Amino acid sequence: MAEADALTMELAGLTERQQRGLIDVLDEIRHADGWSWQLPVLLRNRCWLRLSRIPLNELHHLFPPDGRDEAPELMQYRRLLHQGVDPLLAQQSCWQDFGMEDCQRALQAYWRSRDTAIHGWTAQRYRQLVSSYRERIERKITTVPMLVLARKNSLENHRLLWITENTPVMRHTCA
Repeated sequence: MAEADALTMELAGLTERQQRGLIDVLDEIRHADGWSWQLPVLLRNRCWLRLSRIPLNELHHLFPPDGRDEAPELMQYRRLLHQGVDPLLAQQSCWQDFGMEDCQRALQAYWRSRDTAIHGWTAQRYRQLVSSYRERIERKITTVPMLVLARKNSLENHRLLWITENTPVMRHTCA
């Protein structure tokens, strides 16, 4: 599904009060003094039909991004494999560089995280949201990110959508 279609579908499910709240959020961003960690992020919980807002600086507390696969031990191991090093030699090299216990701990944490529903919310996706938000604000684009939360006990990922003044549903609401 295209991002524009997903956004239109998500916004069509909002109440009039929630849509007016979106207009207020965009107006607040339009009048903001530039980039700030206090800028809002919207959270859409489809199960409870809720739309809430939090400051960006609280997002990582409410939804801690999973960065276990970015552990230096695992990144070094993957880098060595990519360079064509034999897996056993790559493992031994990592043990020498980081210690066997730290390598084992990183690997165990990685596999445990694979069994936990993080809904695709990785450290990389979190950093991408922050950098995209900052870039858009610095370019004077009035926008707000909306994180559409995955349903509990599902395999789906949280989806990140961007709401702007040009979002179709928003134009109809403002008219």
